[in-house]
Amino acid sequence: MQIDAHQHFWRLERNDYAWLTPELTELYKDFEPEDLLPLLNKHNIDGTVLVQAAPTEAETWFLLKLSEQYECIKGVVGWVNFDDKNASKRITECSKHPKLVGIRPMIQDIENVNWMLSPAVARTLSSLSQCQLVFDALVKPQHLKNLKRLVDQHPNLKVVINHGAKPNIRENELHQWRLDLKEFQDLPNVSCKLSGLVTEANSDWQAKDLFPYIDTIFDVFGEQRVLWGSDWPVSLLASSYTKWVDTVNLYLTHNNISKESVFGNNAMRIYNL
Repeated sequence: MQIDAHQHFWRLERNDYAWLTPELTELYKDFEPEDLLPLLNKHNIDGTVLVQAAPTEAETWFLLKLSEQYECIKGVVGWVNFDDKNASKRITECSKHPKLVGIRPMIQDIENVNWMLSPAVARTLSSLSQCQLVFDALVKPQHLKNLKRLVDQHPNLKVVINHGAKPNIRENELHQWRLDLKEFQDLPNVSCKLSGLVTEANSDWQAKDLFPYIDTIFDVFGEQRVLWGSDWPVSLLASSYTKWVDTVNLYLTHNNISKESVFGNNAMRIYNL
C-alpha cells in the first residue's frame, strides 16, 4: 500500500489558520479531498496521513470528521494545547477516535525555543506515549538540539520529524543541520518525513539541489525510518505534486532504496495505520 504521509485540507471559513493570509495567493482558498483524489489516483497512492494546519482542537475534530467521510484518509495527526492543565485528559479523549494517530504542536511558530522542554510539555508527551500516539515534530534546525534532549527524556515516545527539520536549502546551510540531525541516528523511536523540502529551496530548484539534503536524511535514518509525504497543498508554492513524486522516485531508483518502504510501509508501521 502506498501512503502520502503528510498532507493538509482546509476551509477558509473556519478562520483559525493564522498563518494563511491572502498574500499566499496559491494557498488562500479551500482545499478539500476532492482536490487531492485525482492526484492520489494518478500516482497509485492508496491513502494519506492528514495533518493539522491550525492550532485549535476544533481543527482536530474537523479533520477526524473528514476521515469518517473519506476512505483515503487512513490517519489524522491533530492538535492539542500542550500548555493546558487538562491536556492529558484531552489527548485521552481524542485518542478514542480510531483514526487519530498523532499530535503535532506547531513548534516552528513558538517563539521560545525551550518551550518543548517545559514540565507541561513533558506531562503531555507522557500522555502521548501512554495512548500510543506519535509526536509529530514540526521543527526547524534551531530546535534540533532541544528536540534531542526531549527524545532522551521520553525514550518510549514515537517521534516523527516533519520536513527533515526544514533545512535552509536556499542558503545552502547544510553543515550544521547535518551535524545536529546525526544525533538522532541511533534512536530507533525517531523517524523523519521526506517532505516539505521544496518550499525551503529556491523557486527554480532542481533535483540536484535537494539531493545532498535527501542524502543526509537517509544517512541518518536509513530506509526503514523515512516516510515520504507530499506536504500538499503547501508544496504548491514550489512544486507540483507530480514533480515531487518524480524527484523522490528518481532518487530512490538511483540509490537502490526500497520504494515500498519509503512510499508506504514505513508510514503504515510507524503510524499503525
